[in-house]
Amino acid sequence: MQLASGRAPLIPLPMLATLLVLLSTPLWVGRVGLYQYLALEIMIWVLFAMGYNLLLGFTGLPSFGHGAFFGVGAYAFGLLQLKVWPNLWFDLAGAVLVTAVLGGIVALFISHRRGIYYALLTIAFGQVFWFVANKWHTVTGGEDGLLNIKRLPADFGFVSFNLSGNNALFFFCLALFALVLLGLWRLIHSPLGRIFSAIKQNEMRAAFVGYNVWLYKWLAFTISTAVAGLAGALFAMAQQSAYPNVMSLHNSGFVVMMVLIGGGLVSFWGPVIGATFFILARDLLGAYTETWLLWYGLIFMAMVLFKPEGIAGAWQAWKARPRRNALVNNSKAAPAAGGAL
Repeated sequence: MQLASGRAPLIPLPMLATLLVLLSTPLWVGRVGLYQYLALEIMIWVLFAMGYNLLLGFTGLPSFGHGAFFGVGAYAFGLLQLKVWPNLWFDLAGAVLVTAVLGGIVALFISHRRGIYYALLTIAFGQVFWFVANKWHTVTGGEDGLLNIKRLPADFGFVSFNLSGNNALFFFCLALFALVLLGLWRLIHSPLGRIFSAIKQNEMRAAFVGYNVWLYKWLAFTISTAVAGLAGALFAMAQQSAYPNVMSLHNSGFVVMMVLIGGGLVSFWGPVIGATFFILARDLLGAYTETWLLWYGLIFMAMVLFKPEGIAGAWQAWKARPRRNALVNNSKAAPAAGGAL
């Protein structure tokens, strides 16, 4: 969405619509047979997918081990709370910082690679993190996970909010979600975001015109992992625990599926659509069959085969159809008018 001047709006309408729908969920989510925690979970996964799409959709870098950083954020939040200082702001900031540092270290090793080699290295590093979480029992709790993570109050000094309830935690996460969403929107429409897009279009050409491609790939990966760490920390708060399975390869695959089926490769809002579709499909299909992932996989395969631009791409094509038809009609009318002259 662009203004007539070519500049992106500060707060686009889809962002306002997304935030208003989320804000209104306590009023209607129970009436349609769902529950408030589902809206909280969708929002956390949308946040994770939006951060991931900065890497895949806007920079063209395929990471298939990104669930590891989601898990790092969850474990860092829990460990900081249990071992260092049970303060919400300290623990959240620490989780983001720890994840960004580890993501930056991983990016040091993989940013000089491209394509399949880049993707395979992300899988390898992701499996290393998953293995550590599984085997380092004295720190992570091993397969039992990290338990007894508290929903700490949001203390602003002059006022404090209790986040123990799902509704209170939902509104707190919504405020953070809005800030990150706005930050990502401004980022992709900044000069830095345009460099990311140039790398996606042609990495070699971006290097030829003078950009330090390695550095910008490193930045994209690090920022993306920082957002994943925040999402993981909020997930640990919501679940009041952290488990190794959130770092697994299949969990990393879920976020890739969310981004692709939503249309993250062609739209900033694709991850919003894809994550919502995935979580709702999991709960609604899962209520009828234990093989819900099979049916979701079939839907995903059909989408990739017949509409690889995803749901957002299908919507864009549908909106562009009248304009395309008008151009076709004008092109047909032009020769006829010429012949009449």
